[in-house]
Amino acid sequence: MLDANSQVAASDSTSGFKIRGLRWIIIGLVFFATLINYIDRLTISVLAPVITTQLNLSNTEFGGIATWFLLAYTISQSASGKLYDKIGIKKGFTVSIIVWSFAAMATALATGIRSLSACRFMLGLGEAGNWPGAAKTAAEWFPARQRAFAMGIFNSGAAIGSIVAPPVIVGLTAYFNDSWQHTFVVTGALGFLWLIAWLLIYDKPESHKWLTREELALIREETADEPATPARTVESAESQQGWLELLGYRQTWAIVLARFLVDPVWWLYITWLPLFLYQVHGFDLKQIGLFAWVPYVAADAGSLFGGWLSGYLISKGWSVNSARKVVIGFAACLMPAGIFAAFTPDSMTALALIGVVLFGFQVWINNVQTLPSDFYSSKAVGSVAGLGGTGAGIGSMIFIFTTGWVVDNFSYTPILVTAGILAPVGTLVLFALAGRIQKVSTVRA
Repeated sequence: MLDANSQVAASDSTSGFKIRGLRWIIIGLVFFATLINYIDRLTISVLAPVITTQLNLSNTEFGGIATWFLLAYTISQSASGKLYDKIGIKKGFTVSIIVWSFAAMATALATGIRSLSACRFMLGLGEAGNWPGAAKTAAEWFPARQRAFAMGIFNSGAAIGSIVAPPVIVGLTAYFNDSWQHTFVVTGALGFLWLIAWLLIYDKPESHKWLTREELALIREETADEPATPARTVESAESQQGWLELLGYRQTWAIVLARFLVDPVWWLYITWLPLFLYQVHGFDLKQIGLFAWVPYVAADAGSLFGGWLSGYLISKGWSVNSARKVVIGFAACLMPAGIFAAFTPDSMTALALIGVVLFGFQVWINNVQTLPSDFYSSKAVGSVAGLGGTGAGIGSMIFIFTTGWVVDNFSYTPILVTAGILAPVGTLVLFALAGRIQKVSTVRA
């Protein structure tokens, strides 16, 4: 995964201690933040069979709790993107992880639907910052040809977090004699351990004392692609005009609407998979711990493969436009596999089909999350990524709450069929609105 230069070395006494391949360490830190993010996020989903039984919650009520998380997550996506653009990556991640770690630990004190909803709302406010922050980190620390792979590394934290979460959470709950409250305290505390390493290691490339001149030059290299679209100009994002300015571009709307339509596919399985296995296939908590992680192995492979593939195609002379579109289109064709999971009675077949869906989604999202840096300057990447996350949050919020009601009144089948259709539709919308993938002119008029 690391290039041949990613090793620690001390330079001569005049230049001080340097680390070759420092950008991989930086994205590695973001990977671990994402992994912790998903452990904290999934704790309530993995323990849903126990929590809903103990607190006597219906599927609709559980969907409502998840919706409060998504509401805060949606609000915070754009706000966090703007925050990261304003105060920088280091401070931005610090704020995000403090908020979400406190919220995760506070869930241990929840006694009903209101307190659970309040804790999940605060968790969503904090966790949302991870994604615009990660996109901005990839844009500032990697050249264009390596950004999709860098995004794949941090995105794999979501998949690996989803792999680790079920057995770890079930194991912790068993260790604490089925006390789910203690589990929230332990998983929530992980963020503060990460924060220590972050504050010690991170700085921006231009001022990082461990970064070599050679690596800084590599980070700043430009992609040899078509010139920026000269159709019109707007004030630079550096002017801090904000979202209205960015929403004047169809490329921004392409990202927002595509994520509105397709991100609910991921959230469906993140939120409902343990309850789906419990209610449809008769899994107990132990079986959830043993098997619920399996589809996320495929998701992790998709994260890395999707980032590698588009970068490989670019290195072979493909334009950014062609490479991104081919990979995104390929991924969209895989996600309808979830339709068949609605009709198979075999739990292992259902898990395998869901694995295909999550592989496809991670290939798709890995490249779509790179589009803000393909279209815009680094000063606007956090804001555009945040707007995309807002679209994702609104779509997911509607879909997740609807899922609870549909399951209570019908079954999971209409939901899985609808989810299978969303990815191809969202991808067609993305391609139609975005046009050619290349830099948009954002110089001051």
